[in-house]
Amino acid sequence: MRVLWAVFLLAGSQGLLAAERNPALEVRADELALRVAPKVVAWRRDIHAHPELSNREFRTAALVAAHLRELGLEVTTGVGHTGVVGILRGGKAGPMVALRADMDALPVVEQVDLPFASTVKSTYLGAEVGVMHACGHDTHVAMLMGAAEVLAGMREQLPGAIKFIFQPAEEGPPEGEEGGADMMIKAGVLADVDAIFGLHVFPSALGSIAYRSGGTMASSDSFRIKVKGRQTHGAVPWGGVDPIVVAAQIVLGLQTIPSRQLDSTLTPSIITVGKIQGGVRSNIIPDEVEMLGTIRTFDNHVRQDIQVRMARTASLIAESAGATAAMEITSAIPVTVNHPALTALMVPTLERLVGKDQLSVAPRMTTAEDFSYYQLQVPGLFIFLGVADPADPTPAANHSPLFFADERALPVGVRVLTHLALDYLQMNMARMPN
Repeated sequence: MRVLWAVFLLAGSQGLLAAERNPALEVRADELALRVAPKVVAWRRDIHAHPELSNREFRTAALVAAHLRELGLEVTTGVGHTGVVGILRGGKAGPMVALRADMDALPVVEQVDLPFASTVKSTYLGAEVGVMHACGHDTHVAMLMGAAEVLAGMREQLPGAIKFIFQPAEEGPPEGEEGGADMMIKAGVLADVDAIFGLHVFPSALGSIAYRSGGTMASSDSFRIKVKGRQTHGAVPWGGVDPIVVAAQIVLGLQTIPSRQLDSTLTPSIITVGKIQGGVRSNIIPDEVEMLGTIRTFDNHVRQDIQVRMARTASLIAESAGATAAMEITSAIPVTVNHPALTALMVPTLERLVGKDQLSVAPRMTTAEDFSYYQLQVPGLFIFLGVADPADPTPAANHSPLFFADERALPVGVRVLTHLALDYLQMNMARMPN
């Protein structure tokens, strides 16, 4: 059954009505969440001490699959390389909601003084690197494992089904490989799913929740521009075509797109050239220059418009100098767009769980998240859980070797995931035709 979002909108944004709620079920969920809390901490520490890079999450996947099988779920492994999907079917008819966690770590040497700190080393881009859960995916996995145990403990009372998606390669697959949410979707993980929820830990107030309706996290497009000129002696630039000078002009030309060509009142956009490579000697003008960079924006239509304008700008600047420029998008993540109706319906659930003082509207973030691929297919809501140590005045950002997630926030995450699924199923059960 696909959700009739128009009906939800007509019903207003009050979320789960009192008549639709089952207080006994909510109390039971919180009791089970409290009971599973020590396990969640233990799982988190184990996964943190044994991080694995994208598409190589073999140990983590095995841990997850074993746990889901113990709970009696229908388990599929090897999805999108190392992904694990578990389905919990409730005792009553109803829709299916999905909960997602990402499993991969980063090529970062941990600098946090913890008894379970990572000492793992691996190979990344041909070099030996340290590996660390510097983005907090270890906590995501542990909290979703905990939510699965809570919800499995209420199986007979659930009006519908819950799909638990443990995804590899959110940070991006290794070069030359596919991976991540896009590959999971191609493998069919969204079959029969009506809505999907996910969360990410963030260095904000401990136990707080932040959300934003609509465009929340930016799209991320990596681009490559190859500028081809004609090699000549550095003392005789008129004897060839200098691609380095052309590349410099292209860099400046690209900056006029967000600042002069787009309506900046609609949505912010960023074009960054992070690498320019070309030439071998000071007195040789080379044949070719390669430029690498990233594009960030919060609207998928603007995203496509920017790419067209960039290709045109680079090509015409190069042509004016007698060179050529070709642009290609080398990797792409869409805008993370929280479905407005779904967001409005679930905000009361979030407020009930953490209170008004701990709930806020998140600012737009120029970082990207491949949860956005799921949201292109079904309504989705992606939120942020604060994990900063209150005693730390300057908590380290995600992806830092000093990133630290305070474990006191983990029970909050388990409850949030549990109640989002539970309330969604109850809401839809109440609105199902007789």
